[in-house]
Amino acid sequence: MPKNQKINFISNYLKKTVFFPLILLLFITSCSPIRTSTSSSFKKKNSAEISLRNKLIKEAEKHKGIKYKYGGKDPQGFDCSGFTYYVCSKNNIKLSRTSAYQSKEGNEVSLTKAKAGDLLFFGRHGRSGKIQHVGMVIKNNSEGLFMIHSSSSRGICVDNVLFSKYWKPKLLFARNIIGLKEK
Repeated sequence: MPKNQKINFISNYLKKTVFFPLILLLFITSCSPIRTSTSSSFKKKNSAEISLRNKLIKEAEKHKGIKYKYGGKDPQGFDCSGFTYYVCSKNNIKLSRTSAYQSKEGNEVSLTKAKAGDLLFFGRHGRSGKIQHVGMVIKNNSEGLFMIHSSSSRGICVDNVLFSKYWKPKLLFARNIIGLKEK
């Protein structure tokens, strides 16, 4: 092989084996600030959502023990949808007044992934039947799915839905209403 060809061969080889990885490394590291800012904005959004969910639960728990009142939507007395309507409005979440309309708002989430602040809907005849009750998730863990709601017999109370002979068979679905804002 002539000397010029050897030099070109060695030069090309070095470019491919040494310089290419260096250029690739520089490219990858130059992208890291973009990843960091995306990650940072995700963390901010996630922490704002967690904060809002905690505020919903704190507001809901302030009303434990208040008696049930048909059509009630304030601390003088609540029905089930009046309670969720009130708690959400105190946190600038626009929600309809009735459980039937609330059951169509936000986004459906699986019951296993329902989080504090999500709404649970109940009925007797599956999804095709009438929505008869709504409650708010306060906790969903290995111990059960806990909701706070306005019960006609006990007023504002907490129940573990998955261990309730009354509520479990009537449980239909959950909805995330966190993204709904007041207009």
